[in-house]
Amino acid sequence: MKYVKLGNSDLLVSKVCLGCMRIASKTVEEVEELVKKALDLGVNFFDHADIYGDTTCESIFGEVLKKHPDWREKMIIQTKIGIVKGVMYDFSKERFVNGVDDALKRLNISYIDVLLIHRPDALTDWKEVSDTFKILKESGKVRYFGVSNMNRGQMELFYKFCGFHPVANQLRLSITHSTMIDQGLFVNRMDNESIGRSDGALEYCYLNGITVEPWSVVMGPERVTFIDDPKFPVLNERLDKLAKKYKVTKNCIAIAFLTRHPQDLVPIVGTTSPIHLTEMADAPDIILEKTEWYSLLLHNKVLP
Repeated sequence: MKYVKLGNSDLLVSKVCLGCMRIASKTVEEVEELVKKALDLGVNFFDHADIYGDTTCESIFGEVLKKHPDWREKMIIQTKIGIVKGVMYDFSKERFVNGVDDALKRLNISYIDVLLIHRPDALTDWKEVSDTFKILKESGKVRYFGVSNMNRGQMELFYKFCGFHPVANQLRLSITHSTMIDQGLFVNRMDNESIGRSDGALEYCYLNGITVEPWSVVMGPERVTFIDDPKFPVLNERLDKLAKKYKVTKNCIAIAFLTRHPQDLVPIVGTTSPIHLTEMADAPDIILEKTEWYSLLLHNKVLP
């Protein structure tokens, strides 16, 4: 497993992060097996959110850590707070301070390595966010802070009021959802790909040392995996060819597409299968040739 520094922090995280959004339906024993496999593979980065499974995912993970408290020191644990059912978003001091305390209890840990703001809130009081971060940092409950799904302007506001850049920004990115890459590749053209939908978020992160954590990494436009989907015949033909060449699975090649990017992306892999996790953990070791990488990116596009 390869490791990279997360943003401007001192955290070394694996280039594959295990996303825990789907573990709510699993037993503690099944999650225990999944986490053990992750650690055995060198995956030390685990992603949560209080909204996942309506807090159940964090609770199950916490039960695993009760059984294996020694595993905690091998982990970088990240969670997200901000989405509230029925309210949409709430970045208030009360919400974050109470939310962190609740997450610590559920996860059975004494501190959170990385806390992300979960999606943008149109009513954000950034001064309040800054004050809240100071409270959480000084209390020792949170080590580092980041964001998710935020554009350049929103990250600028974060920096202006907090005085530091977020260590990470979790953004949707995959072979079939490559708008952030397309925007730069098709710049100053009339193609739809040239339309800016992220306000230069990818480039801003690169310029300011913010780690991009791609999510929905094997999902197509309809949130269904593009692997073996007949709607993507050309893409799957090319994935299959590369999978055979590198002696891995198509899922692994889809992750390798992201880890090949020079920006040291850290994909969030949301599998609950130890077998699939084993397959995808090989991705950072596969260095796709440029022609191979572009053959995936441009599977349904015309080269500018």
